[in-house]
Amino acid sequence: MKKRYIVVGLLAAFLSAKAQQTEAPYTKQSLRSKDVSLLMSFYTQDNDHSAVTGGIGTEDLQVYATSLSMAWIQDSVHTITLDGGADIISSASTDNINFVFSSASREDVRSHVNLSYDRVLKNNFSAGVNGAFSIESDYTSFGLGANVAHVSADQSRSLGASIQGFADDLRWGRLDNGRAQKLLYPSELRYKEWFDEHNRYSVNAEIYFHQTISKRTTLGFYPGFVFQQGLLSTPFHRVYFEDNALRVEVLPDTRIKIPIGVELNTFLGFKTILKASYRFYWDDFGISAHTLSVDAPYKMSRVWTLLPSVRFYTQSASDYFKPYKAHAPAEDFYTSDYDLSQFESVKVGMGFRYAPFIVKKRRTFEEIEFRYSVYGRSDGLVAHMMSLFLSYAKQRK
Repeated sequence: MKKRYIVVGLLAAFLSAKAQQTEAPYTKQSLRSKDVSLLMSFYTQDNDHSAVTGGIGTEDLQVYATSLSMAWIQDSVHTITLDGGADIISSASTDNINFVFSSASREDVRSHVNLSYDRVLKNNFSAGVNGAFSIESDYTSFGLGANVAHVSADQSRSLGASIQGFADDLRWGRLDNGRAQKLLYPSELRYKEWFDEHNRYSVNAEIYFHQTISKRTTLGFYPGFVFQQGLLSTPFHRVYFEDNALRVEVLPDTRIKIPIGVELNTFLGFKTILKASYRFYWDDFGISAHTLSVDAPYKMSRVWTLLPSVRFYTQSASDYFKPYKAHAPAEDFYTSDYDLSQFESVKVGMGFRYAPFIVKKRRTFEEIEFRYSVYGRSDGLVAHMMSLFLSYAKQRK
């Protein structure tokens, strides 16, 4: 299954922008602007541990993604942001749901849109609300969220919190005839309904703390909490047992996730900034994970910046994971999805940013950024990612 992770990132960007203001943040100004950014990316992967075919078989997958974001800053108090996009997905793995090559399940389109409103309040407080919608062949998702933050008077410290709720319908068919039909099972397992639930509900909460330690160094702390309930199994994942029996994947109907992140940014001198972060993750499926990421932007000139990065990741296996034909028939929960297995991974990237800030009649071409990275996992999965980002702003009094 293609995993979907919806992350609330507007809060950190919002606080960062407010931290640069020198006037009281609740003083209304007449300046108006419109920021437009475009992100285009390509992702490709391959391996031979597909969960669709029980932990064996191709994981060949390509994703072409485009998203557009527009922010209207009406004055120094109100900000409205609209972003949306579409992902074109070609997957040989999901093509094996019915073992018919180049069937409808080989290609898919995911569309998504998010609308948010942020307002700066008195006493250095800010608050915002947002709504999200996403649709793909095998799910539809609605989301609502809110955030609140406070920045200290000297702009050196910020504290915030956000909460986001999602309601997902995992039935197939909305892109075919406009309405959900039923859960999609592997072709040879469609003789019965394996689940009587087709909804999944999620609540994501996060606290944000950012402190300026010195002129060169800042520290961030990001604890979070996620609760999910409903259909957490993927209906078209096969599981093969020791006795050659075949069933669909079955996982518990609730899940708790606890991520905790720490980020340290420091200016090393010689035009280099070190951005180091560590993230610990735990869930009640039995997985614990550690992530260490390092970015070291190097400013080659006034307009050019080099963007090297590296990320190391390791996780333990879920209590419910076993490979192909390793599950015992008496088990209550079972999966052969290698995303829930024990593995280590490394992601190495390089990119550049061109930021000339060309201004013509209150129109500013701010930056263009290109990144490439390669990802390798200890179970053999290899992936390549490329992205292109462009930013433009228009201001008027």
